[in-house]
Amino acid sequence: MKNKIKHIILNKNFLFGVISVVLLSGVFLGGMYFEYTHRPYSDRISGISNMQSPDNSVDMEPFWQVWNTIDQKFPGAKNISSQDRMYGAIKGLVGSLGDPYSVYFPPQDSKDFSDTINGSFEGIGMEIGIKDGAMNVIAPLKNTPAEKAGLKSGDIILKINASSTSDMSVDQAVHIIRGPKGTPVTLNIYRAGEKQARDITVIRDVIEVPMIDSKDLGNGVFKISLYTFGADSDRQFANAINEFLKSGDTKLIIDLRGDPGGFLDSAINIASMFLPKGDVIVTESFGGNQKDEISRSKGYGFVDPSKVKIVILVDGGSASASEILSGALQQHGVAKLIGEQTYGKGSVQDVTSVTNNTTLKLTIAKWLTPDGTWISKKGLTPDIVVKLPDTVTTTDLVLNRALQYFKDGK
Repeated sequence: MKNKIKHIILNKNFLFGVISVVLLSGVFLGGMYFEYTHRPYSDRISGISNMQSPDNSVDMEPFWQVWNTIDQKFPGAKNISSQDRMYGAIKGLVGSLGDPYSVYFPPQDSKDFSDTINGSFEGIGMEIGIKDGAMNVIAPLKNTPAEKAGLKSGDIILKINASSTSDMSVDQAVHIIRGPKGTPVTLNIYRAGEKQARDITVIRDVIEVPMIDSKDLGNGVFKISLYTFGADSDRQFANAINEFLKSGDTKLIIDLRGDPGGFLDSAINIASMFLPKGDVIVTESFGGNQKDEISRSKGYGFVDPSKVKIVILVDGGSASASEILSGALQQHGVAKLIGEQTYGKGSVQDVTSVTNNTTLKLTIAKWLTPDGTWISKKGLTPDIVVKLPDTVTTTDLVLNRALQYFKDGK
């Protein structure tokens, strides 16, 4: 499995073997103990070998010293398998990158990740990420327990079931939040504009990740809501575009609010439905000596922008592939962005199987908009900014602003 998505992977296998620890006979007991404790710790570990850095420049002795000390002193050491310890070590290795989007998934986490990108899992249905050092709700998915419980893009998650998130990775948080259908999870959140944090309890359910909705709003306006960039999103979006063309409408709203992104290829294919062949959609900058990779429009020609007025609705939950599509159509003058500042995820992840049941998601590049801008942490600024009130309202102010734009052109 190798697809460019919100998240990574690099194929890296650790080799396991067997070494024998042999102590010479005919020595005093004390001398034997001295010999044993002063040999390299790696020589004392039975069952694992070939643990050296690729260029032999790293001293692996501290690793084996900690391993052996755990065996000697930790009360529950015998209950933790060597394999699980190795999974933990690899997760720590990836964690040393300091990149919240690079994650190693041991077997159960790998299965959960696969279930997510395949569109079905048990949990509460929201995308989370670390921004400015805090665990944030990127976006609750449509019609999920998270959305129904009132969680919003930008909410800062302080605790999950009373456990602080201050030193918690995203995958650790996801592992705790997910659980069997019908069980509760309590999130302590802080929301901008509120005086203090509060608890929100959500009942888990089976989550079927929604892809797309389309609707004729009347008065020549057609709306396509895209909730995630899955492997099939571009095909479903093409079907929605066909509905739009058959309707005879001349005004198109693409609603990407709360869409946390997904597959890069889907964003490129959708952008190619609007842009002439050859227009730059996104540039992947790998750094070092590796050449930048420029993705250009395939020129599908589904929509003629000279005959259709297009707006894209965005907010703080619009991230990754949502920002790639929005940035490309905005900067080529095809669409106006209306709403709030987007999330600002400007990196590309590659996903690869490490073993048949483990996965690595690794950041491999930063991506740039057509004009060469890296939006990481900054996001995209809408052409028309809609400031939403702190109080809850049933009126869709962003949609109304788009309808007003269609009416008066400003």
